[in-house]
Amino acid sequence: MPLDSRIDAITDRIRERSRDSRADYLSRMRAQAQQGPRRAHLDCGNQAHAYAAMGEAKGDLVGDRAPNIGIVTAYNDMLSAHQPFKDYPDRIKAAARAAGATAQVAGGVPAMCDGVTQGQQGMELSLFSRDVIALATGVALSHNTFDSALYLGICDKIVPGLVIAASTFGYLPGIFVPAGPMTSGLPNDEKAKVRRDFAEGKIGRDKLMEAEMASYHGPGTCTFYGTANSNQMLMEFMGLHLPGASFVNPGTPLRDALTDAAAVRATEITGLGNAYTPVCDILDEKAYVNGLVGLMATGGSTNLVLHLIAMARASGVRLTCADFDAISEATPLMARVYPNGLADVNHFHAAGGLPYMIGRLLEAGLLHDDVSTVAGQGLSAYASEPKLEDGRIAWAPGPTETQNDRILRAPDDAFATTGGLKQVRGNLGLGVMKISAVAEEHRIVEAPARVFQTQQAVKDAFKAGELDRDCVVVVRYQGPRANGMPELHGLTPVLTVLLQRGHKVALVTDGRMSGASGKVPAAIHVAPEALDGGLIGKVEDGDLIRVDATAGTLAVLTEGVAERTVAVPDLSANDHGLGREMFRLFRATAGRADTGAGVVV
Repeated sequence: MPLDSRIDAITDRIRERSRDSRADYLSRMRAQAQQGPRRAHLDCGNQAHAYAAMGEAKGDLVGDRAPNIGIVTAYNDMLSAHQPFKDYPDRIKAAARAAGATAQVAGGVPAMCDGVTQGQQGMELSLFSRDVIALATGVALSHNTFDSALYLGICDKIVPGLVIAASTFGYLPGIFVPAGPMTSGLPNDEKAKVRRDFAEGKIGRDKLMEAEMASYHGPGTCTFYGTANSNQMLMEFMGLHLPGASFVNPGTPLRDALTDAAAVRATEITGLGNAYTPVCDILDEKAYVNGLVGLMATGGSTNLVLHLIAMARASGVRLTCADFDAISEATPLMARVYPNGLADVNHFHAAGGLPYMIGRLLEAGLLHDDVSTVAGQGLSAYASEPKLEDGRIAWAPGPTETQNDRILRAPDDAFATTGGLKQVRGNLGLGVMKISAVAEEHRIVEAPARVFQTQQAVKDAFKAGELDRDCVVVVRYQGPRANGMPELHGLTPVLTVLLQRGHKVALVTDGRMSGASGKVPAAIHVAPEALDGGLIGKVEDGDLIRVDATAGTLAVLTEGVAERTVAVPDLSANDHGLGREMFRLFRATAGRADTGAGVVV
């Protein structure tokens, strides 16, 4: 099928916008690549330090011809998604040795869990952890002893941070290695009901805790379709995973075989052989368009609006919020995974998953097939799925028919004709809305504002009965420069209760919502943020606000708002506690949300 003319035109616009920055980036990567194997440039003393603990592998390392793989790991055993990575380095080293190569753990990067920090002070470090991860990866790879890299990371900021670094070291080949989702626990709709009941005071904390523990119950990624699983989808759509690697459960023979195969493939794509595939050649304009199509077709995380823009900038590609909007208009919503439906990612995978989606989107002309990937083929390789044959990986054609049309459908029979992400703009600024889970009748809200400076103040007003009416809840001074742009996921239960009581309700914020944003219409990432003088900082209680996801409107309708003085609260409490002192420079230098809210790019 020829490429859809809309996708082609969007790609051309991105390519033209990125022409100078992409050319400069590629020039730098080509110059680095021409220097040849990294270790060849180290003095003997440098090399001796690097190989001192490598035992019998020292000879291969000194010889320069055996590929040396650098492992960058985000392992810790507090994150369920990352706990399986504990044994990956030994497994990778064994697979590399069997393939005639060596592997070393280049370094570790921090990995925080937004599920632990939701509503807590630590969440104010969450977005900036992406930049810290990129910096830490840069330190790990700066030893200049590696011919390719394996990146071990899954969750919210970890994959974007690793991609930013992998792009910065884009002359190195790199493969992203996942660990897979935990097995299914308490159904997501039951968990959501328990949270709403707790918000209304119908049940106690003991019942809430019981439900949460039944939902998050073992090793692996959380099974709802939030940022972590959206990251895994992206790595396949963008050609940085091995085909079909994303959603195989941890601790299974297939999962282990995929990890071995990634190690072997990392030895094959170095500059020492004939299949050199650097990251800079994979992550181009077409790859980012494919990632955007995947995000829209699956109804993925709003956090990726920030992350994809920042990731792309690291490889010289300039994305804008308008690109997300345009690709959403061209892409059908093919999947219903919680919070956009009742299924979890295990059900999605069983219904056909990513191999089915990629195959059908290619057939519909909505993806670029002519791209470079770590598999050594175009994107059509990702319409296949891995199978175990005598303990080894083989790839077979993926399903061409959905196994459950309540979860997964073909493009011409999609759940919606668009991807469900909408750019909204007006005198209040520029924001985005995820509407794939928002009912049609809730997508336009015109109501008086109720203004807050903190998430907790909203909860307190709800408990006091002050929000039991039509309203647009405005939560400001939540942007990257004000307090690091924490997620405001704790507002979801109370706002959902108001919606279910029949009120017209919406959220407007310069902060973020969870990657699993759900049924409440929310205009988020509003830029400029209040601390940058955005009009959101001048809104007062009672001002009439219109949030219109259909027309793409975000506006305060009350006259005279622009002439007011910005209301700046005391933000000094954001400067200290739980390490926030060390992130003052990050807050002071962070970019706007619509440019990725980055510090290092």
